Amino acid sequence: MLSLGIETSCDETAASVVQDGRIVLSSVIASSLRLHKKYQGIIPEIAFRAHIESISLVTRRALEAAGKKIKDVGLICVTKGPGLIGSLLPGISFAKGLSYSLKKPLIGVDHLQAHLYASFLTKRASGQCRRKEPPSLPFIGLVVSGGHTSLFLVDKNFTFRPIGATVDDAAGEAFDKVAKILNLGYPGGPIIERVARKGSPEGMRLSCSGPEDLNFSFSGIKTAVLYKTGDKRQKTGYRDIAASFQKAVVEALLKKSFMACERNKINTLAVGGGVSANRYLRERFEYEAGSRQGFEVYFPPLDLSLDNGAMIAGLGYRLFKKGIASDYYLSPAS
Repeated sequence: MLSLGIETSCDETAASVVQDGRIVLSSVIASSLRLHKKYQGIIPEIAFRAHIESISLVTRRALEAAGKKIKDVGLICVTKGPGLIGSLLPGISFAKGLSYSLKKPLIGVDHLQAHLYASFLTKRASGQCRRKEPPSLPFIGLVVSGGHTSLFLVDKNFTFRPIGATVDDAAGEAFDKVAKILNLGYPGGPIIERVARKGSPEGMRLSCSGPEDLNFSFSGIKTAVLYKTGDKRQKTGYRDIAASFQKAVVEALLKKSFMACERNKINTLAVGGGVSANRYLRERFEYEAGSRQGFEVYFPPLDLSLDNGAMIAGLGYRLFKKGIASDYYLSPAS
């Protein structure tokens, strides 16, 4: 079955065609990020207008890239939340219209759960599919993005149970705020990662002193960076701060994720979300997994770590096979 996935939770308008819940035939994304940069954050009204302008074209190009017609699609999948209400509405409305006109089933998909499903996806290349083994069930899932930092236990029935979350800032939000403190620009994640490569993670003492349970806290380290920065104004003086900050955040994510695995006696971890594209984070998680016998850690391809329609189409198919579907009363959830 071919699934069409539509994602509009924040500033990306994305559409994708996925075969049988695993093989990505196309993934097209239009980002309005350039329109938000001067505001140092996402402006909901701007994102809303960009989705309305882009969604039809993005969907058409996803079908063209897959070499398919809209009539070939058997399932319409769309992000139902969490996300910005004004961003979710255009995607859900568009998906409802397609479902109704084509008489195809509709399913609303949880954005966070879909980020974890991205590790199950594989891409088509040169007419063939690059296959990889998906994570085994059950597994622990870590979603780490600009708006969310959450831990899930995913059981053998592919049911997601929340077991931890941030109590204040998300990890990606902390990256953005620290980049702003250091006058490095927006979005902060890629910039902090780039600057940190030239600094020493041992340059100064920083840590995330969060809760003792499986929850996270990243507001304190943001304040610590503010105090450490003082009156410095040269970017070259921020390399050690950026490297130390990045290390502290990654170590906090690492500690809680593997703690969740140990408590639940699970040797499989899947990591998804925009911050999972950070190479330092991937290296640290892979090193830690490699030091544990029989342990496996999974990441999506880099381009599927960010918001995309393929993860929505893939998880939507999986849920549909379980007998789950939505009606036309589907509404966005923040």
